[in-house]
Amino acid sequence: MPLDHPVVSSLVPVVLLIVVGLVAGRLQLIRQEAVRDLSNLVFLVLTQALLFRTMSTVHIEQLDFRPVWLYFAVAAGLFTVLLVVQGTNSRSAVLALSGTFSNTVMIGIPLIGLAYGKDALVLLFTLISLHALVLLTMATVVLELLQAREQVQAGLAPERHRLATIGLAIRNAVVHPVPMPIIAGLLFAQTGWTLPEVVDRPLLLLGNAFGPVALVLVGVTLSQAHVGREFKGALALAGIKTLLHPLLMALAGWAGGLRGPSLVVLVVAASLPIGANVFLFSQRYQKAQDLVTAGVAVSTVLALFSVTLVMTLVPLIAN
Repeated sequence: MPLDHPVVSSLVPVVLLIVVGLVAGRLQLIRQEAVRDLSNLVFLVLTQALLFRTMSTVHIEQLDFRPVWLYFAVAAGLFTVLLVVQGTNSRSAVLALSGTFSNTVMIGIPLIGLAYGKDALVLLFTLISLHALVLLTMATVVLELLQAREQVQAGLAPERHRLATIGLAIRNAVVHPVPMPIIAGLLFAQTGWTLPEVVDRPLLLLGNAFGPVALVLVGVTLSQAHVGREFKGALALAGIKTLLHPLLMALAGWAGGLRGPSLVVLVVAASLPIGANVFLFSQRYQKAQDLVTAGVAVSTVLALFSVTLVMTLVPLIAN
């Protein structure tokens, strides 16, 4: 594959950033004690800036959500199946999210832009505008419900009425570092105002730092994880994300009447490797951290081949 191929030029920088973190962790330039603080920096500061700024320019009436809702229907179906198959618990919810949440920003934008042009990016941006809101909020609600049940079963919390548990889970899901900036940005966008330069510029710089810092953090965590022990599971996660997810999206899209660039963009988006947000999610909830960290790295490397395969085959059925 030539170095200027869209897949290579999009994925290799991601692999290199993970390697930078891996080396920094092995050399103890970033110690274990700092990982939690860096995770909080990414999740509670950089993510907030990225999500709010992204949503602050989304005008709902100008977007075509019909193809995107099919994408989310496929993701929700796959999430549910993975959750049930792996045993309905909070750890399984994090792993199910790994099989459905794509790296649409850092890899998807340059890849789609280089391969298919500006028109294709419009659909990708529509997907990105709802990607974190729909999938991370869904996963948060499920996780909060499952954790509440597990705490009751372990005797760590009193048993509540089912409706009270659901209400608390929804509240925890909304009052959460992911949905709050998305909702705030979306509400701001509907006012018709624009962010003043003095506010927009710092948000842009913080948002741009999210991807590199998060991926370096993946590498640091990888340096301290038992990857060999997790490799088989990480390869399975990577296969689900980069092969099964796009296959299901292609079948559902074809059956739903999608054709042309819309089908191509959504299937390629489904084939992208596991997004760094899933890694941060596992760190925040302290569930399957080593497996998810390895899964992010393995799926990124595997995507060099799987995304190329998807980009070669999907146009054949999209016309």
